[in-house]
Amino acid sequence: MTQEIIARLRISLNDIKPDIWRTVDMPVTSSLKMLHDVIQGAMGWQDNHLWHFEAGDRRYGRPDLEWPDRNLTAAKNVKLGSLIERGVRQLTYTYDMGDDWRHTVTVEAIGPAEPNTKYPRFVAGERPCPPEDVGGLSGFELFLDAMRDPAHEEHQQLRQWYGGPFDADDIDELVTKHTAAVIAIRRHAGKAAYERSRTRN
Repeated sequence: MTQEIIARLRISLNDIKPDIWRTVDMPVTSSLKMLHDVIQGAMGWQDNHLWHFEAGDRRYGRPDLEWPDRNLTAAKNVKLGSLIERGVRQLTYTYDMGDDWRHTVTVEAIGPAEPNTKYPRFVAGERPCPPEDVGGLSGFELFLDAMRDPAHEEHQQLRQWYGGPFDADDIDELVTKHTAAVIAIRRHAGKAAYERSRTRN
């Protein structure tokens, strides 16, 4: 069995300071749909909205049969490695076209997989992503101001809407690692089942 090749990716949420970012390791054989799943889990999104990737003049996402878009390629049919082979080192990932959360996905390194390691995996990150449906960048700024200041006129309302306090400096690494691990275990099981089917044939 040939050694798997891994791409280290940095995912940064655009236009927010201080940076909200994650680093993940992805097999280059992963589809862009799997990368979407990993970004959702690593960032802390809930996958409730439309999304797509952009690389150059091409877009990749989940086609809608009711609203066909001939300029959108199915992300599940495109491998990360095929883009890297074409020289792509940076992607834009947009989630929730209303709030318009844009992420820059950068290929930082490519190399062999570590022995006895299941991929994809979460490596590092800082700061939690905005809450779903907070209202884009301006809504998130208002949310942060209100949550930091108990005297803010919208503090109680937004705290109740969110369901408690919001720590803008802390991500739950255990949850993030677990989410990536679930995807890795599912992928590993699928690979093992495929290898078994090949040996039977």
